[in-house]
Amino acid sequence: MNIEFTTLPLAELQASALAVYTFESAAASSGTVEQMPAETRVLLGELEASGELTGKAHECTLVHRPAGLVARRLLVVGAGKKDKFNTNQLRRLAGTAVRHVRARGLHDLAWFVGDLSTDAPALQALVEGAIHGDYDADRYRTERNSERRIDRLDLATGGVLPAEPERAAVERGRVIAEAQNFTRNLVNEPSNRMTPRHLAQHASDLAARWGLECEVFGPEDIQRMKMGAFWSVAQGSEEPPRLIVLRYSHPQAPDSPVVGLIGKGITFDTGGISIKPAENMHEMKTDMAGGATMLGVMQALAQLKPKVRVVTVIPATENMPSGKAYKPGDVVTSMSGKTIEVLNTDAEGRLVLADALTFAKQQGCTVLIDAATLTGAVSVALGNITTGVFGWNKEWVNRVLASAAATGDRMWELPVDDEYRDLYKSQIADLANTGGRYGAAITGAMFIGEFAGSTPWVHLDIAGTRWSNEEKPYLGKGPTGSPVRTLVDVLMRC
Repeated sequence: MNIEFTTLPLAELQASALAVYTFESAAASSGTVEQMPAETRVLLGELEASGELTGKAHECTLVHRPAGLVARRLLVVGAGKKDKFNTNQLRRLAGTAVRHVRARGLHDLAWFVGDLSTDAPALQALVEGAIHGDYDADRYRTERNSERRIDRLDLATGGVLPAEPERAAVERGRVIAEAQNFTRNLVNEPSNRMTPRHLAQHASDLAARWGLECEVFGPEDIQRMKMGAFWSVAQGSEEPPRLIVLRYSHPQAPDSPVVGLIGKGITFDTGGISIKPAENMHEMKTDMAGGATMLGVMQALAQLKPKVRVVTVIPATENMPSGKAYKPGDVVTSMSGKTIEVLNTDAEGRLVLADALTFAKQQGCTVLIDAATLTGAVSVALGNITTGVFGWNKEWVNRVLASAAATGDRMWELPVDDEYRDLYKSQIADLANTGGRYGAAITGAMFIGEFAGSTPWVHLDIAGTRWSNEEKPYLGKGPTGSPVRTLVDVLMRC
């Protein structure tokens, strides 16, 4: 999508559609509608009086040949209640507008930014929403929606000349949104086309394109490094595992924290010997969403160049049942030396992450943030709307929560109290890999935290938020790319 500012007066702006937004209770005279020519507002007043224009959230009213404008169409997007309007709502309105006009075969859209032309965060959110909304998970359909993509988005200022901060915000929004869509593409891939080797190749290609350091370790390396927890999960599959490591370091950040981003990379999860039910097992191609998230974050960092040091670690494997697969009752020794009793082979994500966190610490990481589709329990607690956040270190938990609030990602902190430790004790080993049904999202997170030790650590359980089965006005069904925006924001603030 080509995104440019245009400073033409509104009355002279030519576009297939010009988008504005308005609020409930004053649909013909609020929001950016207020700045439309008088003839246009008269027409919108008639539509409001007839009940065709209400301003309700995400309502779209498309007016052909609008009076007072040369644009062929005027799209009025409802913004809902004015007192609830914020940059996240603006992000959604942009996605709504894009999806509405492209469904009608249009390829260009002008958005009247009005007073937002001097509001950098709002412009960034607007661009993110537009690019995010222009995505569909239809790569393997022979009749794709590619002919309905938006090729050009004009940001109409109505004559105001945007300054450098506003231009930088637009570019930042583009970079982050494209990184998020890159993550969505990876998550959407079927597991026969996204094996550990394929995921490693994507990481290598990403590093080569954007100038990142990349190392990929194979089965012999994983065993040599004594990653017994990771290897136990990998040994049941015919597909060889990969440990993917990417590095970003700004030359002017010698004293910054070394942030370890650890992403679960289970490219398909059958549950292993503790096999899952067949219903909905196809969704387990998305069990590598944590790893895909971290690759998207690294793509954004390589372009935005914050003054920070980052090491990304992705343990990539399948979890398959076979004659070589690990079994309930097995005891494995992790890279840290801690022993783990396997009670359920479907609790494999925490095993691969245990060794990945240990590896990250050995690489000098002073902060650890992991993202994983770890538990169904987090969806029971928070639905498919909110990501669960866990961590020992309040400073870094609060940093993540602040960035989530700033970028429009829904997140909520859940407890990691010592009393829960008794639930995943083992009678024969240091730890058990499951604490049972109750508090399962908490005990799963705390198990991972045992391998962070005293290092500041935050865990994001994205099992519910990595995918949307619901078509929304601003978002298509499929992978969401959450929480790329949050993590990029965290690192930009370091």
